[in-house]
Amino acid sequence: MKTNVVVLFFSGAGHTQKMAEAVARGAASIPGVQTSTIAIKGDDITQGRWKNDATLAQLDAADAIIFGTPTYMGGPAAQFKAFADSTSERWFHRNWKNKLATGFTVSAGPSGDKLSTLFYLFTLSMQHGMIWISQGETPFNDKGINRLGSYSGAMGQAFTEPAEVAPNSQDLLTGETLGQRVAEAAVRWKRGA
Repeated sequence: MKTNVVVLFFSGAGHTQKMAEAVARGAASIPGVQTSTIAIKGDDITQGRWKNDATLAQLDAADAIIFGTPTYMGGPAAQFKAFADSTSERWFHRNWKNKLATGFTVSAGPSGDKLSTLFYLFTLSMQHGMIWISQGETPFNDKGINRLGSYSGAMGQAFTEPAEVAPNSQDLLTGETLGQRVAEAAVRWKRGA
């Protein structure tokens, strides 16, 4: 039976989607792992409330969920927050308890307030009883992995450049490395269960 890793993200200008694809690519590189990406769509938000039962069912079936959102004005995008608010029934019933989790974010500054977004994703995961997986890489390596120095999750940098240009190859490699780490942990976690 395959280990199921889901990368769930919102992307405003395509930069976070590019990072999500890198994270998913890393997770998919681990034997025995089935990876899927799910984009949070504005069409699923009506009068400020997000609803998509098919997406929630996919998340319920996942062994690990990797959350991604741009950092807007010091926190997660409103579309991601609408999704997160909608998970309260899952929280109440503990549907995601003991699933593995981590997160990634993209914004213009080299570090700045991206950390507050990662802390938000961490807090959301902790409320659900999930197990958070850190980046696991120091910024002092010859490949540029974790060049922005985040231990909590992956950070990417993009401003007004097109998504074909940013995040750069080092940030994408950081995302891939995080995806690999989560997938490896999920395989061990599932085998141990």
